[in-house]
Formats: sequence, C-alpha cells, structure tokens
Amino acid sequence: MFTAIAPRYDLLNHVLSLNIDRRWRRRAVDRLGPTGHPGERYLDLCAGTLDLALELARRPGFSGRAVGADFVVPMLKLGRRKGAGVDAVGADALALPFPDARFNGCMVGFGIRNLADLDRGLEEIRRVLKRGGRLVILDFAMPTAWPVRPLYLFYFRRVLPLIGRMVSKHTTAYSYLPDSVHEFPTPERLVARMIQAGYTEIGFERLTFGVAALVWGEAA
Repeated sequence: MFTAIAPRYDLLNHVLSLNIDRRWRRRAVDRLGPTGHPGERYLDLCAGTLDLALELARRPGFSGRAVGADFVVPMLKLGRRKGAGVDAVGADALALPFPDARFNGCMVGFGIRNLADLDRGLEEIRRVLKRGGRLVILDFAMPTAWPVRPLYLFYFRRVLPLIGRMVSKHTTAYSYLPDSVHEFPTPERLVARMIQAGYTEIGFERLTFGVAALVWGEAA
C-alpha cells in the first residue's frame, strides 16, 4: 500500500493537513532537542520520504548524523532525491539492524501506529537508544473538544478518504488512515505503554486543537 502511494505521499500530506504537517515536524525536532555535537546519531524511524530526518539535518549548527529507516524502500528512494545529508536504511522496525545503544535520539512521524506490535516496537527503539536518549512520537490523535471533534470526524472519515483516492489513485489507503488513527492509543494510553516499555521522563502535547500529538520519553 505505501509503495503504491509513494509518488503522491508528500503532496497529500501537505494538502490534507493544509500544510500544517510541516509545523508539526518542526515541533517534533524541537522536542527531540538535538545538541548538534559531531558524532551524535539520530534515527528517523518509519521515515517514509525522510521529511523528519531532513528537517533535523538542515537545522543550523547540526553536525551529527541523521539516519532514516523504513521497510518501504521506494519511499526512502524518493526521500533521497530531496537532498543530501541523510542516510537511508531499509529496515523492519520490529527487528532493527543496529547494535544496542547506537543512537542519541529517535523520532517516529505518523508511523508507529502502523506497527504490527506496538509494544515490541517501543522496546526495540529503546534497545537502539543510548541511556537517556529521547524518543519523540508524532502522530494523529482524536480531538475531544466540541465542536472540533464532530467537524474533524466528518473531514477525516468523509472528505479526506475521497481526496486521497482521487489524488493517489489508491482505493483503500486513505480509508485505512482514519481507521488506524481510531484504533491507535490516545496520548494518555501511549504514555502508559511507554512506561511499560522502560521509558522515563515521559510527557505529551496535543497539537492543533488535538488533531495530532507529540509523545516523548527517555530510554532508561
């Protein structure tokens, strides 16, 4: 599915979010808090077309190494065309090809809800993080406030899938999106799962009326 929508993936992200997704990604990198020291490594997991990794690599003063990993290699190839400064690795998020304590931090943008086993994925990320290394998760969420929630649900369930089908030419990908978001844990429940997976200093922040959220924690 992700291979099929790869050519229009970035366009649809920007159009369907009214370009707010760029602001969310900047906020995720801010929350990661990279120091920019040479030799530091940061992982962009479920990297897709490498937007988060490139946002990090292009930060003024950043001289570390940004690595994007995803099991959809065609998306990584498209991301590599956007510019240099990021390494790309085809990888399974549940069995990463990296040694223990390899990275100073990790970001996951709009991808962790697609994992077949969320708890195993969180544990695998913790394995490749150095002690104190921060994980930042950016993903969609369901707003709770009225009237934002009913308006958002109408857009998310009716308008978004229609536009997605028209632009991507894929019949199910953008129906899968609202279904996967609906089934994904709330930020509060994701915090609990991260505690179980061995993270500390955990927090979360709702973005743009609660339609997205950042959740973060540090590897113990």
